[in-house]
Amino acid sequence: MKKIRVVVVDDSALVRSLLAEIINKQADMQCVGAANDPLVAREMIRELDPDVITLDIEMPKMDGLDFLGRLMRLRPMPVVMISTLTERGAEVTMKALELGAVDFVAKPRIGLVDGIKELATNIVDKIRVAAAAKIQKIPRVASLPVGAEQLSNLNSAPIAIGRISTEKLIFIGASTGGTEAIKEILIRLPADSPGVVITQHMPPGFTTSFAARLNGLCQITVQEAINGARVLPGHAYVAPGGKQFWVEKSGANYVCVVADGELVNRHRPSVEVLFRSAAKVAGRNAFGIMLTGMGNDGAKAMKEMRDAGSYNYVQDEASCIVFGMPREAILNGAADEVLPLTDIAPALLQRLKGSSDRYRV
Repeated sequence: MKKIRVVVVDDSALVRSLLAEIINKQADMQCVGAANDPLVAREMIRELDPDVITLDIEMPKMDGLDFLGRLMRLRPMPVVMISTLTERGAEVTMKALELGAVDFVAKPRIGLVDGIKELATNIVDKIRVAAAAKIQKIPRVASLPVGAEQLSNLNSAPIAIGRISTEKLIFIGASTGGTEAIKEILIRLPADSPGVVITQHMPPGFTTSFAARLNGLCQITVQEAINGARVLPGHAYVAPGGKQFWVEKSGANYVCVVADGELVNRHRPSVEVLFRSAAKVAGRNAFGIMLTGMGNDGAKAMKEMRDAGSYNYVQDEASCIVFGMPREAILNGAADEVLPLTDIAPALLQRLKGSSDRYRV
């Protein structure tokens, strides 16, 4: 078996040692090097040619984000970020995902040794996923802030759909690679879009920053979901990390339900939970979108959505960072259309505009 070769980059000798120990205990991976700063890491990557690197965000001599940006422009490779569970850590992590990091692990602020050991399964799972992920070179864009290059590529602001039924609702599920895929969908939605509800696999402490970052880029309002909140047109609601999220009907309105609950398909929030509620309460008024991610979360429920009358879009393999969840949705017969990521929002808007014709005077 060819082992996954990993280089660990962290300024803490303790963290380097812990991560190397966790990696080397796995039969299918090996820590081939450990660097205490990005400059050492740069030479180590050239010499050792690893399959994956783990990268601390806060580093001496060169900021982890600066190093990541240069790496993804010059020598794109799978990167798993090691983040801190702080508000700033969450914001910087979102930037790292925009720059091309495959995923991240949130290390505890206290009880570091026990905390990292408890995260061992999560860490090695993410390294395995990263090793198999499709990595694209990030182009250099002068004088634009992180994220602005995507917006600059849009020909114009999203065009209004027109009057449509307020019963229409868009359901999105995603995991690894999903933060950027979700952004690609939402920045193309006009202010009069139907309400959008989203489950992205993400731990507590990061979804607030994720929603706020999207809100600053989109015409629609994006926020973290709050229990009991009415789902409004022109708004998107992101499942809070560590909570289950679904939609219920209250009279003529959809409302968010955010609650503690058991893990479903090993996830909380789970796409399965959200999509099952779509089949139950939205039926033919629902549009489902399954984006990049590892595993099979949401595939069965997306088929239930389709059986209930929804119209479903699934991201194609070529544009996915990880094709697991979309593949399972397709195999389950849940897809009406399988499209490249950049084609999903235009196809959805075209269908919505067609339905809006019935409501025009």
